[in-house]
Amino acid sequence: MPSAQFSLPAKQTAVVADGAGKLSVRRDASVPILGPDVAMIRTAAVAINPVDAKMLDYSPAPGAIHGYDFAGTIVALGKDTPAHLKVEDHVAGFVHGMNPLLPDVGAFAEYVAASADLLLKVPDGLSFEEASTIGLGLFTAGLGIFRELQVPASLDPPGTLDPFISEFVLIAGGSTATGTRAIQLLKLAGLRPIATCSRSNFGLCRRFGAEEVFDYSSPECSADIRAYTRNTLAYALDCVAAADTTQLCYSAIGRAGGRYVTVEPFHEAITSARPLTVEPSWLLALTVFGRKVNLDGEYGRDANPEDRKFGAKLTADVQALLDQGKIDTHPIQVMTGGWNGMIDGVNIIREQAPSGRKLVYPV
Repeated sequence: MPSAQFSLPAKQTAVVADGAGKLSVRRDASVPILGPDVAMIRTAAVAINPVDAKMLDYSPAPGAIHGYDFAGTIVALGKDTPAHLKVEDHVAGFVHGMNPLLPDVGAFAEYVAASADLLLKVPDGLSFEEASTIGLGLFTAGLGIFRELQVPASLDPPGTLDPFISEFVLIAGGSTATGTRAIQLLKLAGLRPIATCSRSNFGLCRRFGAEEVFDYSSPECSADIRAYTRNTLAYALDCVAAADTTQLCYSAIGRAGGRYVTVEPFHEAITSARPLTVEPSWLLALTVFGRKVNLDGEYGRDANPEDRKFGAKLTADVQALLDQGKIDTHPIQVMTGGWNGMIDGVNIIREQAPSGRKLVYPV
């Protein structure tokens, strides 16, 4: 329920889309409505993602608040929110920023209206800046691993394996924020994650639990993976979604075939090479909210209540692991500049995503 000691203002400061590729700081942006299943969070830190630039450039929603990843403090709760959440809890999560259907909801704002059942309570010892990196990467990795790849394991109970299915899982782009999260979830589920990245990030992937790491730039990369897995690799999650990573994954998957999942529409010219043995798909983490995704073309999705149920279950499972100290956060680079700095951050990531770290802006 709303806090008796706190009254939400009518207006707030936020970073708003002006058009394709353009953001501005507005001091009179509307504060979102507190819905029945919503927690209202006063933002403390936000993280920048490649999607912040991609959606701004290709699917802008002028007038809508931008931003996905955040951490902050709950200031009010809707009437149908989970009982374990309280006003003044420190939480982290993500929202669909720059959503034409909910233009007042975005992470780059003083107040964020977030789906309460998809929020993680931040444990003592974890900073807002660190916690702000979890949201989008967690749900992208979780949907990719457990919904799309359909790996033979789960986080509850962990370590449940089907002995007749290969337990190796390849993460292409293991040093990305989604990649490190996927590696850690796979390790916690009892599987054997392997990864590709640049040599400079081998240590990062191993820190999160990769059993072996391969240099994606090596011409022998896929052959090395086939040798290591004895030609049994059946699962590949591509966190980069480029033509060369699609080709690498397809070449690395074993003789019997398997599943390939990526975070962008896949390259059919490549996937058509093994139509009978490898099943490709791609995911959009925004489906986890269970609402219609109102984007152009193949990015648009109908409402999927089952993904919302999955997201709530994943949140509960990860909360238990987080409380036990078993979840690490992706390395961060804390930036300055506040609201205007966030705009700079989107421009930075448009040019080239920082390798092995995530840009974070305290509010």
